[in-house]
Amino acid sequence: MSQFQKNLALWLVVLLFMIALFNIFSKPPQGKPTEIIYSDFTEAVARGDVVEVKIQGHSIAGKFKNAKTFDTFAPDDAALLEMLRAKQVKITVQPPEQSSWWMSIFISWFPMLLLIIVWVFFMRQMQGGGAKAMSFGKSRAKLMLESKNKITFKDVAGIEEAKEELVEIIEFLKTPGKFQKLGGKLPKGVLLMGSPGTGKTLLARAIAGEADVPFFSISGSDFVEMFVGVGASRVRDLFEQGKKNAPCIIFVDEIDAVGRHRGAGLGGGHDEREQTLNQLLVEMDGFESSEGVIMIAATNRPDVLDPALLRPGRFDRQVVVPQPDKRGREAILKVHAAKVPLADGVDMQVLSRGTPGFSGADLANLVNEAALLAARHEQDKVEMKDFEDAKDKVMMGVERRSTVISDKEKKNTAYHEAGHALVATILPGTDPIHKITIIPRGMALGLTQQLPEDEKHTFPRRYLLNSIAILMGGRAAEELALDEMTTGAGNDIERATDLARRMVCKWGMSDKLGPLAFGKREEHMFLGREISQPKDYSEETARTIDSEVERIVKEAMEKARAILLEHRETLDKLAQTLLEKETINTEELRFIVYGEAHVEGNGNGNGAVAEGLPGAEPAAPAAPAPEGPVPAV
Repeated sequence: MSQFQKNLALWLVVLLFMIALFNIFSKPPQGKPTEIIYSDFTEAVARGDVVEVKIQGHSIAGKFKNAKTFDTFAPDDAALLEMLRAKQVKITVQPPEQSSWWMSIFISWFPMLLLIIVWVFFMRQMQGGGAKAMSFGKSRAKLMLESKNKITFKDVAGIEEAKEELVEIIEFLKTPGKFQKLGGKLPKGVLLMGSPGTGKTLLARAIAGEADVPFFSISGSDFVEMFVGVGASRVRDLFEQGKKNAPCIIFVDEIDAVGRHRGAGLGGGHDEREQTLNQLLVEMDGFESSEGVIMIAATNRPDVLDPALLRPGRFDRQVVVPQPDKRGREAILKVHAAKVPLADGVDMQVLSRGTPGFSGADLANLVNEAALLAARHEQDKVEMKDFEDAKDKVMMGVERRSTVISDKEKKNTAYHEAGHALVATILPGTDPIHKITIIPRGMALGLTQQLPEDEKHTFPRRYLLNSIAILMGGRAAEELALDEMTTGAGNDIERATDLARRMVCKWGMSDKLGPLAFGKREEHMFLGREISQPKDYSEETARTIDSEVERIVKEAMEKARAILLEHRETLDKLAQTLLEKETINTEELRFIVYGEAHVEGNGNGNGAVAEGLPGAEPAAPAAPAPEGPVPAV
């Protein structure tokens, strides 16, 4: 029997059921009043058999002494009321009923219509997708279909190694015999790991555009609901769909929402997330393997994932999607700028050098901001100046020229920024200064940008000590030139202290404590990041750590003060120039300091020493470092 015949038979049964219900509801009720003629009614009144009547227009309903009811239709008879009053009959008078024929039909058919509507609603719920009330245990995965605006590997740049790993997956699906003849097996899963904005989801969309196989996409949070067992049910349904469409690819975005480490937090063994994760582990590599189903997942928190999820046989490959380097940033900029009309002077190589630490999402935002600025100025093409202004806006925030600043505060900011810039210029091995400004941007009253000459992946001890000295240069300049301290250096001091503590506790750069690490980092999987800093050292060691951090910061402060004392005239000249021009570039800075226009390096900076509200974060992304970013200055 075909599906159409099954549906037809079902609806015939439903129709017969509704007709039966209608007949039941349309039967006359028990104890219906007896209809009598008017002459019999008047005779009964005369005999005194009628005890109660209700007159409504020409209709009369009443009750006999024996409790039987009746109704009749009476003409206009004035003597009737006199007769009823004479026999002491209880009389009730009501106005004539105004009823239409369509209302009568609606009232009589309403029960059946209501039943039909309810039945159709439940049938649609039972046959609907995963978002329906009667199918909350179904998977919410979306099947990616062919579209005109599909993304391919040509649209992905700057992460070539990750692309190569995934291109091989596509080849596995298209030509499995090429690998199977040498005994190779299809990978079960690929885990994409990387910082936010590096292009993990974009890679998955490119796979969907390149592969000629079904591609299911779902978010990790779509598995978990308030109902117990729904997540595991959705996992089962997802892999059942995958097996029916094998070979296929299943992409789970933000898998850390469901794949976190088991046995942690307050949920216990019966936590809904753990049930969902257990089912996921079984489906990926359990007693019944899912042949031909490749699972690709993305996360920016691989450290919280359950070890059983990461073992070979489940996620065979773990592909790191890193922050792009200089060449990668240039390639990404070219991809995004291909849709934007560019002027002749736009140099993507210069822009890539000036955006260290930018992710792919940051670079896409940079190109978009430049296009918006050009459109705001009613230009036909996007020029290099638009990209520079957009970069400053993204890194440092929007200019707040309307902010009212007193001359005293402006002078303090000028000396503060001049202190940063002069210490950074004099100290050897530091990143060259690119721009100094005392125009308020974002949360800061002034900024000093530095440009790294090359990509840094490790940071020498001398470089870190000089960075702390540069951070303390602003406070040293305030004390030297204005003989007072302000809250403008609050963020500098916080960053300098944090950098010194990491040098002592993480990187073993203290001569007194030696190459030891202190303070193990612990994170509670379901309670968020660390709620307390555990101590794995004694109180005596804690005092030594504090003294070492204090020594490093104070020595850096003395170094900055000594440099500024030695070049006091240059400091005054630099601050005065800032007060006049508000912004100084590399050439002007080196001319003031050295009396020449020699420039080391070219491009735009990545770090910023920001002054403003105490504790404000720097506006620019920091250069990458092992164990986390080092605050750039």
